[in-house]
Amino acid sequence: MEIEQFLNKLPEGYSRTDREQIEKAYHFAENAHQGQTRANGQSYFSHCVGVASILLEMEAAADVVAAALLHDVLIDTEVTSKQLRKEFGDTIGGFVEDVSRITALPYISRADQLPDERKPLADTAPLSSTRISEDLAETLRKMLLAIGDDIRIVVIKLADRLHNMRTLSALPPDRQKKIAQETLDIFAPLANRLGIWQMKWELEDLGFRYTNPTQYKEIAEHITLRRTKRMEEVEKIIENLENLLEKSEVNAKITGRPKHIYSIYRKMQSKEKNFDSIRDLRAVRIIVDDVENCYRVLGIIHTHFSPIPGEFDDYIAAKKQNDYQSLHTAVVYSDGKPLEVQIRTWEMHQRAEYGVAAHWRYKENKKHLSGKYEQKVSTIRNLLAWSLEVEDNQELLEGMRTDMFKDRVYVITPKGDVVDLPQGSTPIDFAYQVHTDIGHRCRGAKINGKLVTLDYTLKTGDEVEILSVNRGGPSRDWLNPSLGLVHNSRSRSKIKQWFKQLDRGQNLEHGKLLIEKELKRLGLIDVDLDQLLVTFNLKTVDDLYVGVGTGDIPIGRLVNRIGELKADSLKSDDLVVEAPGKRKTDDTVTVMGLDRVAHNFAPCCNPMPGDPIIGYITRGRGVTIHRMDCPNAMRMEESERLIKVDWGTSEQTYPVPLQITAYDRQGLMSDISVVLSSEPVRLIDLSFTTRQHVVKVNLVLEVATISQLSRVLARLENLPNVMEATRVHPG
Repeated sequence: MEIEQFLNKLPEGYSRTDREQIEKAYHFAENAHQGQTRANGQSYFSHCVGVASILLEMEAAADVVAAALLHDVLIDTEVTSKQLRKEFGDTIGGFVEDVSRITALPYISRADQLPDERKPLADTAPLSSTRISEDLAETLRKMLLAIGDDIRIVVIKLADRLHNMRTLSALPPDRQKKIAQETLDIFAPLANRLGIWQMKWELEDLGFRYTNPTQYKEIAEHITLRRTKRMEEVEKIIENLENLLEKSEVNAKITGRPKHIYSIYRKMQSKEKNFDSIRDLRAVRIIVDDVENCYRVLGIIHTHFSPIPGEFDDYIAAKKQNDYQSLHTAVVYSDGKPLEVQIRTWEMHQRAEYGVAAHWRYKENKKHLSGKYEQKVSTIRNLLAWSLEVEDNQELLEGMRTDMFKDRVYVITPKGDVVDLPQGSTPIDFAYQVHTDIGHRCRGAKINGKLVTLDYTLKTGDEVEILSVNRGGPSRDWLNPSLGLVHNSRSRSKIKQWFKQLDRGQNLEHGKLLIEKELKRLGLIDVDLDQLLVTFNLKTVDDLYVGVGTGDIPIGRLVNRIGELKADSLKSDDLVVEAPGKRKTDDTVTVMGLDRVAHNFAPCCNPMPGDPIIGYITRGRGVTIHRMDCPNAMRMEESERLIKVDWGTSEQTYPVPLQITAYDRQGLMSDISVVLSSEPVRLIDLSFTTRQHVVKVNLVLEVATISQLSRVLARLENLPNVMEATRVHPG
């Protein structure tokens, strides 16, 4: 009966041969996994059927579905590669071999919920976060190599991980969290890169559910409480929009668009808003027949409702890197509340939901890959090439998390070509995206015809012209994160590679100068660099100098480590001026050990930072914070809704004297003020003297850490006409 239910899911477009092949794979895998169970007690073969069913929903090609049914036989059964290829041919056999190769990689959890996975993780000495990152990044490289350039292997592996995430509850909490974090770090970004939004959203929501269960539950409860009311509102909105479009003779399909829990959480985090402030919880999607009608519908929507400034994105004219296309706008609806609207064609909708799967369906001639499929193959090739270029493992993982997850900006070359970059990119990032050599020779930029500084943040629609020299290379300052000159991981990798081509002696000398300059600027003396060798896995101090000279060891990481080793440096009595250090306490509240949980302060007792407090879980408004001795809190009948809360963490700050030496110019003090106001420091005292056009600015700042001080000094020293910005030693 089970096989009949499965076969009934097969699309009508499958040929008789396709159906016979899948039925054969079904019986073969079922027999091979006979007697094997999962942690939840179900047969292991149920997982194979689950993975294949996910791919059937995406209308995958028959050989992909057959490979999904067989994807674990080489690892968990006595079946050999030779047997598999003999039974099913080289294509399906090759798919299973490649997926098995990824599954067998170290440091990536199988997540298949075998019976022995019901035990908690081994209670061994915990590895350092650096070691974990190194191992995970190395495994990621091997995974990309195993994938090669065949996207079908990626999609089978993504379906495998998705089914495992759906059934993760059978494992102990520590395994759940480890597997979920891997999903957010690696598998969800891969789905995003391939444009498979259906998988991306579910992987993110399930990953978030196990990595941050408290916030997941809170957002889910908020959504549930308002679901009925929101659905009624959206149904009326759809009816109204259908009438509007009907009058304009536009044929369209209008649906409500679900908002995913993880996307709500990320928006709350990035915009520092609570649940009530997220504006696009009411959203509709309008699907039309062609591009012309997309813009026509946009005009109708904007004519009848006021557009919200800054909330319009045209991803049709400038599609996203993962091939996503749609018009996005937000308007003030007739009830005075915001409404988000997406407008796209049917083809765009299929591509958005299924990504690459929309291009290798069973209906296509398998002998010829479509142009879209070739684009996706190119995406995987580029990702693979980049993973091999990046030698720093931490940077590889960070690039996966940021460059692949972040929103995009679309800028224009002087010739009118559109260049797609991660949000936050600079002109240097743009130059490296166009061509590595242009990046190396970049010396300035014009945005929309006007000269800008190289730390300018690009915006969608900017026309970018790079000013370059005929010869030369990048500046080492570009690798200093404090200066904000380079944003993207790929750009940093290319800059580092340029410096690595210099000989060791040159890099050693440059690295030594950089370290000495930084230590002098921070006023750090008697720093034992030998203490840093273990941290960076080096043998000699010369290796440390070379690492800094090539950019493999960012100066910021070096300063952070020195700051940890000399944590009392800012506290030493001879460096503290008259004003004492202060403890800075914010007015945020930690709820059961979690920051940024939606909360409000009870007006009946108005708790202030420092007061003993307690929280009360309300319906729909998060946690209300009361003073511990508040009569209203003490009279609460539902005591189970009282929750432990405390004030946010405290931070010790220290006054540190600095001196800036610069050639005097108009606007110098204004520029210094801009830098200080954009950093989390407080200016205590300021004075300056001028002699023969050279100005010395003496100031005292309240700072918390050496790394914070390093960033401020680097930014001050980078200002025009500034010769030096250093920490002042007494005497």
